[in-house]
Amino acid sequence: MPEMPRDSSLDATLALYRSGYLFISDRCRRLRTDVFETRLLFKPTICFLGAEAARVFYDTEHMKRQGAMPSRIKKTLIGRGGVQGLDGMAHRQRKEMFMALMLPERIEQLGEIARQEWRAALQRWRRTGAVTLLDEAHEVLCRAVCRWSGVPLASSEVELRTLDFAAMIDGGGAVGPRYWRSRLARRRSERWALDLIRRTRAGELEPEPDSALAVITYHRDVDGRLLDPCVAAVDLLNVLRPTVAVATYVTFAALALHRFPESRPTFGPGNRDLQNFVNEVRRYFPFSPFAAAVVAKSFEWRGFRFPKGRRVLLDLYGTDHDERLWDAPQEFRPERFEADDIDAFALLPQGGGDPYVHHRCAGEWVTLVLLGGAVEFLECEAHYRVPEQDLSVDLARMPAMPKSGFVIEALPPGGAAKTGPSPVSGTGAEAAHQKPH
Repeated sequence: MPEMPRDSSLDATLALYRSGYLFISDRCRRLRTDVFETRLLFKPTICFLGAEAARVFYDTEHMKRQGAMPSRIKKTLIGRGGVQGLDGMAHRQRKEMFMALMLPERIEQLGEIARQEWRAALQRWRRTGAVTLLDEAHEVLCRAVCRWSGVPLASSEVELRTLDFAAMIDGGGAVGPRYWRSRLARRRSERWALDLIRRTRAGELEPEPDSALAVITYHRDVDGRLLDPCVAAVDLLNVLRPTVAVATYVTFAALALHRFPESRPTFGPGNRDLQNFVNEVRRYFPFSPFAAAVVAKSFEWRGFRFPKGRRVLLDLYGTDHDERLWDAPQEFRPERFEADDIDAFALLPQGGGDPYVHHRCAGEWVTLVLLGGAVEFLECEAHYRVPEQDLSVDLARMPAMPKSGFVIEALPPGGAAKTGPSPVSGTGAEAAHQKPH
């Protein structure tokens, strides 16, 4: 049996933080392989990329999630006891709870609520002038998902909840101050969500039966027992926080409209332009860099041994830019999705495989609806210009985002253009300072 290619460093943790989204793909290119072994946080770790690797990674006979996620991520981004760390029947039964929230009519309802919140935000923008789209999108989506989930959110709470969700998202894979802000936001948010669960069970809150708050509060585990209140609080946040994270995609979509005006979608019944544009935004721009698992039982792949208990990282960003899967992957081409034959193990911005069975994000359909609605709002309703700013995207930063957060200056309907480099309506046409590749 051949020896698996190895990264030469004693421990590659620092290199991962320096390389970010390109950590795995750069080493695969240098080692001329799809799979290699390294050490991260002083633990042996196998890294690989590509559609074939994704099929192995999402095979529940080969991989499990329990023990895969570093403690730092649990303490910030995802919490402890949530669906992401479950396996087998426990995972499938908990995943069914989330999928029950993803009925088409419920998702469309969330989309409509978000459209209302975007329009209300636009009125605020016209009063304040320049705003940072990333921050505004966080607030819009926080307001929308709380309304949709049956979560009461007083106007005095909006700022704190929005900032805490944003901090959890921004600091999940960070070190230093961003990490500690994320830890604080996680603790504060879990206390808030736990109070909501307890008040609902006590009858103080009466959310609609099909709302996320009600469904999660009264969900029973494989043994027929109500979820532990702390676990229920974590999974409630696993509805709210990922929805707010769509703000990153909204910001990247605005950047795409700005940088690639020739790819701006047209709108109309049966028109696929918007769907193709949204999928290309999700493929092209960085979102989640990796997914983690642990080898459930020893097996061989491509002649290499994957020993039981070994941690494995699948390169999501690298697979979404794999030249064997995508023609000219470094180019932004929405038309590549015209064929309507997307491989569930090739497009991996939110995981791969069957969302009902595998660890693919249950909220992917929500992302598609919310992102499509935001793009339509930016193109058809918002009236703004994009002032000069630093729109570079640093792939060493996880999560990555335009450095400026994408500042826009709102204009009144039909108002004259302000001086600057960008058109009046919709998005700017000039190239951003730096491509994200």
